[in-house]
Amino acid sequence: MSTNAELFDRACRSIPGGVNSPVRAFRSVGGTPRFIKRAQGPYVWDAEGTRYIDYIGSWGPAILGHAHPEVVRAVQEAAVGGLSFGAPTEAEVELAELLIQRMPSMEQVRLVSSGTEATMSAIRLARGATGRAKIVKFEGCYHGHSDSLLVKAGSGLLTFGNPSSAGVPPEFVAHTLTLEYNNLQAVQAAFDQHGAHIACIIVEPVAGNMNLVMPRPGFLQGLRDLCSRHGAVLIFDEVMTGFRVGPQGMQGLTGVRPDLTTLAKIIGGGMPVGAFGGRADLMAHIAPLGGVYQAGTLSGNPVAVAAGLATLRLIGQPGFYDALGERTARLAEGLQARARAAGVAFSAQSIGGMFGLYFSAQVPDTFDAVSACDAALFKRFFHAMLDRGVHFAPSAFEAGFVSATHDQAVLQATFDAAEQAFAELAR
Repeated sequence: MSTNAELFDRACRSIPGGVNSPVRAFRSVGGTPRFIKRAQGPYVWDAEGTRYIDYIGSWGPAILGHAHPEVVRAVQEAAVGGLSFGAPTEAEVELAELLIQRMPSMEQVRLVSSGTEATMSAIRLARGATGRAKIVKFEGCYHGHSDSLLVKAGSGLLTFGNPSSAGVPPEFVAHTLTLEYNNLQAVQAAFDQHGAHIACIIVEPVAGNMNLVMPRPGFLQGLRDLCSRHGAVLIFDEVMTGFRVGPQGMQGLTGVRPDLTTLAKIIGGGMPVGAFGGRADLMAHIAPLGGVYQAGTLSGNPVAVAAGLATLRLIGQPGFYDALGERTARLAEGLQARARAAGVAFSAQSIGGMFGLYFSAQVPDTFDAVSACDAALFKRFFHAMLDRGVHFAPSAFEAGFVSATHDQAVLQATFDAAEQAFAELAR
């Protein structure tokens, strides 16, 4: 049996940094990444056989817990029929119909293979439909790794202290206006100056890639109003929040309707699926109907679609989100209580099945406030919890996720570990 350290050394010889997605390298927290061998319910087991309570959940998709038997069965049955066809299937029509039924703003939807592909395509569509070039995004919001969006982005770029990316020519981002999240006045000023040239605003309606940052009251509606007034397209990036914060995403909770929505993660049930969709008149610009080209060999892959359909049907059961939200809130409140008892400056919040942990006395609501949290203290907390069998995201700039299988016994085990960890930090 190989150890985590042996596997990491081996991986570093064949994979840049030893990982296929940067945050997994543990660079911001130090130490050796855990190489996961299997997962079940709320737990993962590493290569050495150590079990951890998992609050990463494959970065969101494992809302039912890992390896849910009905999802696994759906994947197995689909795989027997063939792994990929390069042709349409009835199942992808069913998934499209289900997404349109659940997402309030969607009239048509196109399936893709990742969240990055979804956001990239939505922005191209917005530019093609409006004939405009400029886009508005927000500091700390991560919308995938396409070139024009790697400006003050979140996720792994924040983890490494590098808010942009090498290899992106300046002219590629010349039309990207990057503003402060939750600052509606800055957005108004941008439209006052560039309104006739702004194709779209793209926003995480709850930011999850600079840790969890909630929108201030009126922020999302303000974006809607400005886009409507100036003829720009409002894109909600619900790759993370879609079916994670509620049965209709954040747009269902707020009543704010975007023109386009991007989805991924949960709609694939752990398999690689993404989607973008919205108003039918906008979607009519997509090839083969219109001049905005988008294509993908594995789009609508039958195995991935089967996993997504099974997941969406299970989480659509009555009471699912009430129970999930209550568990996640209990986690945030329980961790705060243990930190207070130890005298550690710490705060937490949650929405639906997402939560944020901050080594700050106050919950942050801007990029700068998140950046001011004590990252060094988070690093110590992360390892103290990992040593006690609890696996949080290895970055102070990532939201966490709770599943339907994180029951009271799992939460209590987390609280017991946290009580010891916070006491260790207070010494």
